Amino acid sequence: MINLCLFGAGRIGSIHAANVARHAEVNILYVVDANPDAAEKLAALYGARVVSAQQALADPSLDGVIIASSTNTHANLMELSAQAGKAIFCEKPVDLSVDRVRECLAIVADSKVVCSIGFNRRYDPQFSALKQAVEEGKVGKLEMLTITSRDPSPPPVDYIKVSGGLFRDMMIHDFDMARWLLNEEVVEVLATASCQIDPAIGEAGDVDSALVILKTASGKLCQISNSRRACYGYDQRVEAFGSLGMIQVANQLDSSLVITNDQGSTSAKPQYFFLERYEKAYRLELDNFIACIRDGAEPIASGVDGLQSLLLAEAALESSRTGKAVMLSL
Repeated sequence: MINLCLFGAGRIGSIHAANVARHAEVNILYVVDANPDAAEKLAALYGARVVSAQQALADPSLDGVIIASSTNTHANLMELSAQAGKAIFCEKPVDLSVDRVRECLAIVADSKVVCSIGFNRRYDPQFSALKQAVEEGKVGKLEMLTITSRDPSPPPVDYIKVSGGLFRDMMIHDFDMARWLLNEEVVEVLATASCQIDPAIGEAGDVDSALVILKTASGKLCQISNSRRACYGYDQRVEAFGSLGMIQVANQLDSSLVITNDQGSTSAKPQYFFLERYEKAYRLELDNFIACIRDGAEPIASGVDGLQSLLLAEAALESSRTGKAVMLSL
């Protein structure tokens, strides 16, 4: 039996708990959350105990942790878990500070424990199929990548104020996707952004609309488009263009039903939000983490990937503020 501790009993923690429960050989032993009522409610569903972080990590029968608590707790919990010798799955980001992430990852590396970061889009079957097709040369030499990511509506301003901003919070997923699909590090970042949707977001010091261009040393280009509002639903598309053709992943729709009449053709809207669109991805990323503990598999998204994506977010933020391209060293 693999025993896990879940840090965070909120929405994402609940999703991870349900996915862990699909495995008969895996047990949620402990739940830790700052909200005792939320912790007790979730723990009761899975026969877990509510304890402190120190109590959970002191248990020698505990094999790993799932960190789904607030961002400001991630690095500390990762360090404590690594020092206790526990395998780590942590939601992105590790931290909003590059220096803090480096400090945390150094401790994790010294402890030699499994460390997986929740960049769930790497686990999405459609994006995985696109990556495999590119690696098999289906489009020849990859030249350009286009990533579109738009939320159906902006989050509350209270969330914006603590999120780290669009580049660190929202687009960081796309930076990770870009690195993963390009299979090459980015050396140049050019970004532009504005606040067009909600003035309160601008007043909070953030943007709600952004375009970024990434360039690798070999000349591969990637364009990323982010918006905090898409009236038609959760817009998640990727296009890979190369010397021999193009591969596209379109939006997943609520239904495959298409109505055609004298008014034209009508199809369903895209699935409304990330919980529906990435349901399989959330399941598969936990499958990978469990395989890392059980079989010695490698994490598909590591702590280093968390750091590199944050570096791209910082470069994009600087570029958007200065209007100049930011060069990165390899």
